Amino acid sequence: MYLGVDLGTSSVKLVLADGEGRIADSASAKYPLLLPEDGWSEQNPEDWYAGVVACVRELGCRHDLSAVKGVSFSGQMHGLVVLDKDDNVIRPAILWNDNRTTEECAYLNDVVGKDKLLEWTGNVAFTGFTAPKLMWMKRHEPENFARIAKIMLPKDYVAYKMSGVFGSDVSDDSGTLYFDVKNRAWSAPMLGIIGITEEQLPAIFESTDVIGHVSEEFAAASGLPVSAKVVMGGGDQAVGAVGTGTVKEGRMFFSLGTSGVVFAPCAEFAASTNGGMHVFRHANGRFHFMGCMLSAAGSMQWWSEEVTGMSVGDLLDEMPGVCTDAPIFLPYLMGERSPINDPDAKGAFYGINLAHKRADLTKAVVDGICFGLKDCYDNILGMGAEAGYARVIGGGSRSDKWMQILSDITGLELRRINTSDGAGLGAVILAMVGTGAVPSLDEACDRLIRDTDVFLPSESEHRAYAEKFAAFKELYARLK
Repeated sequence: MYLGVDLGTSSVKLVLADGEGRIADSASAKYPLLLPEDGWSEQNPEDWYAGVVACVRELGCRHDLSAVKGVSFSGQMHGLVVLDKDDNVIRPAILWNDNRTTEECAYLNDVVGKDKLLEWTGNVAFTGFTAPKLMWMKRHEPENFARIAKIMLPKDYVAYKMSGVFGSDVSDDSGTLYFDVKNRAWSAPMLGIIGITEEQLPAIFESTDVIGHVSEEFAAASGLPVSAKVVMGGGDQAVGAVGTGTVKEGRMFFSLGTSGVVFAPCAEFAASTNGGMHVFRHANGRFHFMGCMLSAAGSMQWWSEEVTGMSVGDLLDEMPGVCTDAPIFLPYLMGERSPINDPDAKGAFYGINLAHKRADLTKAVVDGICFGLKDCYDNILGMGAEAGYARVIGGGSRSDKWMQILSDITGLELRRINTSDGAGLGAVILAMVGTGAVPSLDEACDRLIRDTDVFLPSESEHRAYAEKFAAFKELYARLK
């Protein structure tokens, strides 16, 4: 059997798969999100570890875990975990959706310069990235900064607690802004700016590398056998791409989760033509382009829970599924990452009149989310990616109306797949490839993932939405 650990922001989910990679069972554990100040987002790394142990124990009550041959990870990216010389956690982890580093990002982008950042790392500074978090810590918590012996990303902390190996992988490292994506090495100029050394950073691995075995301490706590190999794993989007079969060039996936993602593999490194987009290492050892919206289905959740008090399903049922004169909605409820890189961007409804009903505003929210994804998609095409279709995952993908609207807006054929455990299945696939059960990611994906539903764009609807998309883009520029 094989175990995939999906370390998310609200919970950790473990999926247990049989020798053929078919998911047999799963377990999950929630943990608190700490919000000490407006715009801050933190978690206690010990809560992640406790959640993983609890999930393994739960699975062990239903299965013989001595059959587990390998375990791997998908982890929330960019989070800052720091340990002292005795391996104690110094402070709560600062997460990917924390926005306290606006000043540090402005310094990096405007004073150091975006051209230098692109040269040194392949990307520009975002408030979610790890490097600005370290700079903030150095400035505001100098005593804690001076105690740092090990700097980790979230899933690397769990892998370290499980195996005793201090390592990280290239897909996750790509989102730190102190990793040289093109040259697969820590960026010396960035380390100097931050004030850290390579000795404080983990060894660099590929996502399918075996880094060790389950330690005796973790085995005693959880019930996993010490014979199980620990495979490094990767950042959640790269591993999610594996779980959707998006590992070859010419493929693409969209995520309609709380945040929104457009992801396209590429064989060779290509510098970003828009600093709001990302060029990262993929879990397959090559590269990928990615755009990330901070609030996709999260905007619909806000509309559902905070404004209308209706379920998302009921709201979508009453919503028209074609282009209408609904108002324009900007989905920038948490600022925005891709492609505009504006932490101060604000959400808005524009063009409301007395004739508009709740269903029209719901349509505006869905359209606005899809326009944000199209904005990322267009930029990825401009960077050189191409795809004849895209697979779509996330909660929003369960709605036929939402899928059709996204297809009409992007003009792209969209497909649903046979699993909703993209990141968890991706971690299972990494474990299988890393332990030699399957020779390659391509073969594992071809064997385990298949398309189930296809949505084709309407040419007339695509033309109608094109005018609204232009107004969407202009509205942000005017409001800014």
